Amino acid sequence: MFKLQYTIILTFIFCGMAYVARAQKDFFRDMPEHSDPRKVGMVLTNHYLESQFSNFGLSTPPGAITYSEVCTWYGALKFTGVAKETKLSQLLDLRFRPLLYEKKNLQPRPDHVDPSIFGSIPLELYMQFKNPVYMDMGRWFADQQWTMPQNPKQTYQNLLDSGLSWQTRMWIDDMYMITNLQAQAYRSTGDVKYINRAAHEMVVYLRQLQRPNGLFYHAPDVPFFWGRGNGWMAAGMTELLKSLPENNPDYRTILLAYQKMMNSLKKYQTGDGMWRQLIDDKEAWPETSGSGMFTYALITGVKRGWLDGKIYGPIARKAWIALTSYIDANGDVKEVCQGTNKENSRDYYLNRKRITGDMHGQAPVLWSAVALIE
Repeated sequence: MFKLQYTIILTFIFCGMAYVARAQKDFFRDMPEHSDPRKVGMVLTNHYLESQFSNFGLSTPPGAITYSEVCTWYGALKFTGVAKETKLSQLLDLRFRPLLYEKKNLQPRPDHVDPSIFGSIPLELYMQFKNPVYMDMGRWFADQQWTMPQNPKQTYQNLLDSGLSWQTRMWIDDMYMITNLQAQAYRSTGDVKYINRAAHEMVVYLRQLQRPNGLFYHAPDVPFFWGRGNGWMAAGMTELLKSLPENNPDYRTILLAYQKMMNSLKKYQTGDGMWRQLIDDKEAWPETSGSGMFTYALITGVKRGWLDGKIYGPIARKAWIALTSYIDANGDVKEVCQGTNKENSRDYYLNRKRITGDMHGQAPVLWSAVALIE
């Protein structure tokens, strides 16, 4: 009996490995030169290392590092790790060290969902360099999402009592900022409380915000399918599913929601492979940050067998090739929507500035490069 079970397990593992290898061979090889994921990752990582610390694009930051830079830094670290670019990993580590001491003022305070994502960086550094200082710092950030702050409110207590982070606000952006940090804490510590927190939080957001077509309003009172907002949700589900044990009671709910979203996205992909600033609005412009996040989610889903490769493999390939055509000679991603609040106005979203080099766009290109080569 044991021998039979062992044989079945090995067969399952080898079949899974064969599926991934087949997906890589069939859909993600022989890329055009401008789309070579290793070259793209190297260009964007080096470009990031050459940049100064910034606060939403300001080279002399008036405050702490923002989440868009954190997400780019995270992507660069992931890339250098899977690409085995040790020297670049070390440079990314050296970039962090001043934040522990002489530039400690640039550390964000985890008093809101967006700055809390900063904790993903020390946790990734810990997993690569095993410095316990990084572990302690990152774990503290993760725990703060479930620890009552100094200015307690009854609404915060109600959220904590229901198992949710007190930083919950029902904006789809949150589902990357919370789930990535908690998933990183799980990956680095092995403590299932972190991944269970993230899964429970995700399911609540899915029930509140996913629409029948599989997409998400920016918030309950903002009935628009904003591209990057939906991208945060797609990337958040992807990060979570990569680490969530399949025996977790929320796993299937999240997987089905992810698949429902991907099924909708394939209907709205433009002829050249992108997605629009407002996904379902044909007058909206193709936007790179949301498209990059969808590309990351699709590539990962095809390679991990969450999606039918025959259907989604060509979609993911087309998206990656289109996305990389928006990278200029300096390594800057073009056509990135500026930082965006929520507003119940179609014109508000259509008239947002279109920026080149904004880190909202740099980050998901790096994530996608990682997904292609890991």
